[in-house]
Amino acid sequence: MASSTNDFIRKSRSHQENGSIASSEILFIIESESHQENETMASSSSTLLDPQSSLSHSCLHHVFPSFHGADVRTNFLSHIVKEFKSKAIDLFIDNDIVRSKSIGPELIEAIRGSRIAIVFLSKNYSSSTWCLNELVEIMHCREEFGKTVMSIFYEVDPTDVKKQTGYFGKVFEKTCEGKTEEEIRRWKHALAEVAQIAGFHSSNCRTVEHLLNFFRKNEAEMIEDIATDVSNKLNLSAPSNDFDGLVGMESRMAELMPLMLELDSHEVLKIGIWGPPGIGKTTIARYIFNRYSRYVDLSVFMDNIKTKYAKTACSDDYSVKLDLQKQFMSQLTNEKDIKNFSHLGIAKDRLKDKSVLVILDDVDRPVQVEAVAKENSWFGHESLIIVITQDLKVLKASGINHIHKVNLPSYDEALQIFCMHAFGQRYSKDGFIELACEVVSLVENLPLGLRVMGSYFQGMSEQDWTEALPRLRTHIGRDGEIASILISYDSLCDEDKHLALHIACFFNGESVDIVECCLAKRFLDVTQGLRVLAEKSIISMKWGKIKMAELLVQLGRKLVREQSVSEPGKRQFLNDAIGIEEVLSDYKADNSSVIGINDETCGDIECTSERAFERLSNLQFLRIHGDGINPRSMNHISQKLRVLCWSSFQMTCFPSSFNPKFLVKLEMPNSKLEKLWKKTQLLSNLKRMDLSYSRRLKELPDLSTATNLYDLDLSYCSSLVKLPSSIGNAINLNKLDLRFCSNLVEIPSSIGNAVNLEIFDLHECSSLVKIPSSITTIASLTSLTLHSCSSLVGLPQNIETVTEPHHINLNGCSSLVKLPYSIGNATKLEELDLSGCVSLVELPFSIGNAINLRKLDLTFCLSLLELPSSIGNATKLEELDLSHCSSFVELPFSIGNAINLQKLNLSYCSSLMELPSSIENAINLRKLNLSYCSSLVELPSCIGNAAKLEELDISHCSSLVEIPSSIGNAINLQKLKISHCSSLVEVPFSIGSLINLELLNLENCSSLVKLPSFIQNAVSLQELELSEYSSLMGLPSSIQTINNLHELTLNDCSSMVELPSIMRNVGRFLKCLKLEVLLDDINLESLEVLSFSECSLLESYPESPTYIQELDPWMGRISRLTRLVLSGMKNLVSLPPLPDSLFVLEAENCESLERLGSSFRNAYMMLNFRNCFKLNQEARDIISRTWTSAYAVFPCRKVPQCFTYRSCGSSVKVKLNQLALGISTKFKACILCADSDGVNFPPLSQASVCCSIMSGGNARTACYKKVGRVSSGHLYTFRVEIETEEVTSPELVFEFEIQFGNVNSETWEINECGILQILEVPHDDSHY
Repeated sequence: MASSTNDFIRKSRSHQENGSIASSEILFIIESESHQENETMASSSSTLLDPQSSLSHSCLHHVFPSFHGADVRTNFLSHIVKEFKSKAIDLFIDNDIVRSKSIGPELIEAIRGSRIAIVFLSKNYSSSTWCLNELVEIMHCREEFGKTVMSIFYEVDPTDVKKQTGYFGKVFEKTCEGKTEEEIRRWKHALAEVAQIAGFHSSNCRTVEHLLNFFRKNEAEMIEDIATDVSNKLNLSAPSNDFDGLVGMESRMAELMPLMLELDSHEVLKIGIWGPPGIGKTTIARYIFNRYSRYVDLSVFMDNIKTKYAKTACSDDYSVKLDLQKQFMSQLTNEKDIKNFSHLGIAKDRLKDKSVLVILDDVDRPVQVEAVAKENSWFGHESLIIVITQDLKVLKASGINHIHKVNLPSYDEALQIFCMHAFGQRYSKDGFIELACEVVSLVENLPLGLRVMGSYFQGMSEQDWTEALPRLRTHIGRDGEIASILISYDSLCDEDKHLALHIACFFNGESVDIVECCLAKRFLDVTQGLRVLAEKSIISMKWGKIKMAELLVQLGRKLVREQSVSEPGKRQFLNDAIGIEEVLSDYKADNSSVIGINDETCGDIECTSERAFERLSNLQFLRIHGDGINPRSMNHISQKLRVLCWSSFQMTCFPSSFNPKFLVKLEMPNSKLEKLWKKTQLLSNLKRMDLSYSRRLKELPDLSTATNLYDLDLSYCSSLVKLPSSIGNAINLNKLDLRFCSNLVEIPSSIGNAVNLEIFDLHECSSLVKIPSSITTIASLTSLTLHSCSSLVGLPQNIETVTEPHHINLNGCSSLVKLPYSIGNATKLEELDLSGCVSLVELPFSIGNAINLRKLDLTFCLSLLELPSSIGNATKLEELDLSHCSSFVELPFSIGNAINLQKLNLSYCSSLMELPSSIENAINLRKLNLSYCSSLVELPSCIGNAAKLEELDISHCSSLVEIPSSIGNAINLQKLKISHCSSLVEVPFSIGSLINLELLNLENCSSLVKLPSFIQNAVSLQELELSEYSSLMGLPSSIQTINNLHELTLNDCSSMVELPSIMRNVGRFLKCLKLEVLLDDINLESLEVLSFSECSLLESYPESPTYIQELDPWMGRISRLTRLVLSGMKNLVSLPPLPDSLFVLEAENCESLERLGSSFRNAYMMLNFRNCFKLNQEARDIISRTWTSAYAVFPCRKVPQCFTYRSCGSSVKVKLNQLALGISTKFKACILCADSDGVNFPPLSQASVCCSIMSGGNARTACYKKVGRVSSGHLYTFRVEIETEEVTSPELVFEFEIQFGNVNSETWEINECGILQILEVPHDDSHY
């Protein structure tokens, strides 16, 4: 597997950062780049290194500067030094080093010991051999050790540095006098390398005086940008010590590594981490996330899912899953409020080509996985999904095949964990070793218990330890559980013990302020009590939330149950369904002891009595779910309630007897409430009210007394028409959520009195016509969300003063005709989103005053005709998106003034006829999309002057007749898409000058007759798309000189009859659907993927044995071939020996295939011979003998004799006394599928085989194998493994079941199954 070690792991070792220009200044070019050799890792797990292991954890200095003192020391550099110091950036200063012609060991050590090197390239930099030798060493460190290098070009042209020309070159020539050729060569190489990092020069400034004035004006801002950039890079590269105190992580990762290695570059891997609470599952996942998240496109760690997303745990309702997926995408993409999140297909659409690392922590329901990671196809190659749970059933139900059970640490590791928390080191202090060992033995190696006990014993004397141990032994005796953790509980005073029980039974996961308010009357000092519990490791407080570990929660609840085992009505809290039902059903008993009910059964409790709460006179905290409890029991609810959480409440109004006087928190989501109560109620204690998804709610009560209300959630209350004017009395209101209140017509002007409002969400308030002007008086408002307010016709003046300073989002405001002129006053505005404003006709001229505007999104502004000429004043504009603006006619000439414009999207601007010639002034333009501009006749002749252009898309420009020859000047162009340009007659010869072109798409250019011969000059070309090029008869022979070409697509090139006789350079993909050639006409030495799917005219291997022998050398030379697709080749009779590098062989529907040339030696192969009914017995035997960790499938009538244990049906027994067993034993399994018996499965249903292994009647393990589509009368073989070291039963029972990811109610019958022990990994034809 040496050539296919998974890229996810490989990336962690050979990651390469690509620099980008960090400055918008004319005087400077700032760039950084980290360079490492891109090595291929060996497949052995012993060679897999921690991705941070090669990074230095010791750093002498943060930054090493290389500069010519006379040029920069007394001006620019001095300001840099000052700014660096203010940001705690340590800069190496060489004042005490005596300069000479060569750099000594001290300076080399300083360069290598600095995390970043900054090269200040100035006019006289090359006059100093000292500077040049420094540069040589810096660039050496960059290439060899991945040193991050930043370059600042100070009043010097990068081209002069690269080529040693101009004044810089003259100075360099003088320095080179008398120097050896080797010295000069090294200097030139270093200068050329450092110059390539940048690409921005000062030639556009008219005079030196103009340059100096420009510099003085912007110097402070520029220096701050440099310092910020350096600070960000230091933060990114800073070695993490978050896991320095962890013990045993190496062994945990070694256990996980075999699963990690299942991830190769062609698949998505899901791993389940399973184990009891407190054993360290989350810690392992955080370790993986910390180490590997930087090596994927996107990453997210969603923690405490069971607690944070309880709604999802209780329902698979579409809208709830949608909300969880939205939260997932929000965290993954770092978007606070994703717009237009309307269906569950968004995650797949956004992520299908992205590599992601997703960790779902504390999952307790399959629906939580289904909402965010249902199918592998949602994610791009090399993605890793990790699901953490205590429930193995969750993983099985989610179709997760790779499951890692977390075991307890070894005794030595447990001792180290305990010592870390007790003594702050990995070993015991003198005199404590025996005591420490006894504690570890009593705690039974549970990591959570070790941490808690270590914190408890920390700082104690030897005598204190001796006195505490007997109490610990007493606790251990409780039912044999790991109750030792409660010794910390016993050390608390009675007040703090009671507080801990309140949290365990009801307030775990609650916000600190709610807890403090609810318990203020029950405890003397709640704040101090919480602090004590945190110090004792009983709870943690992060982000304003209280969190208690699950094991502590369960043990705390056990103590409460022990208050009265047989009479639950005498306990303080009820958490179990049985106890809750018993108390609610027995309304005659004295239940006055109960102060809290916390139903976590998600609606499983049934109680029909209207008097359920009659005897619960002291009930203060109530949390129940669903409609199982009679809602009329609310007539008898306690008047002392402080927390009322009742989802899916069925009454339309609270009874008149209900008194919310003491309520701190009221949560009634998804209720049938139409109003809360009729008369004005005292609500002075109320801090949070959640009525979300109460779709029948028509009005809110008078809130004039709700002066402490902090959070009001009315999202999805679609019948709510207005808010009460008393909303302004909620002077402490911080968050108001009105999302999807689709009938809300107006906001009362009194909202301006809510002076502490910070977050106001009106997303999808589709009936809202206007925003009151009083909103502009709320100085604290930081986020006003208005997108998709489709009836909103205007905005109040000065609206920009209350929206989020850097971002205004009006997406989907389809009735909005214009913006207020004052929008230009938003000088801090960086992003303006007007996408979907289909009625917007124009932008105000003042938009040009938004001098910091970086992104302007106008997609689907269907009525927009033009942009104001002032848009050119937005000189910091980087992204302008006008896609789908079908009425847009022209781009203003002033757009050329937007010198920092990098992305311009004009796709689907069907009325656009031309671009202004000023586009050439957009010197930083990198991406230009003109696709589907069907009226565009020509491109400006100067288009090639956009020297930094990297991507140009003019596909589907059906009126475009020619491409200007200047395109050849865009030497940085990497992607050129010209597909479906039906009027294009020829491609200019100058395209051959595009030496950096990597992708060229000429698909369906029906007027083009031939591929120009200049294609050979595109030396960097990697992908060439010529599909539906109906007039193309052949490829120019010069194409074989393109060394980097690895993807050539020729689909439906109906006129093509031959390929060049030698194409040695196509390295990855060749797909010719209608090509009629012989395979020996092609010589593809570096081929990785070869597809002749459905090439029914292709004669692959004539039956002549001599001819087959001639083909063997050809196949053997494809040493990199990993995937071969031959599906649908109806005339294919035989296959030659195939290379060992092959991982996937697809030969489905090769109906004439009879013979296989040799055995398959790759132990990780997937073999698909579905519907190859003519395979001879020798071929079937070869497939049966192939040992594969994936699967193999071929037509078969019964289980082959080579399987030692065979049985009819879906289970088979294996006698262990006949086998040689080790710590773990590998088996080859097979199943023979029966007919479907009329069950209609979707044709593309992807199946998995679940193999459950039983021993002595107990389940030992279970694994899942994906086998693609299931076909009746076919044999499927795959590998399974079980730990057999501790198996005492004389036999194992293997049970098989076929499951479908998209079919829940049906199963496919298994006719026969078989098992064969695998003694070793095969290295030759003797597989067993």
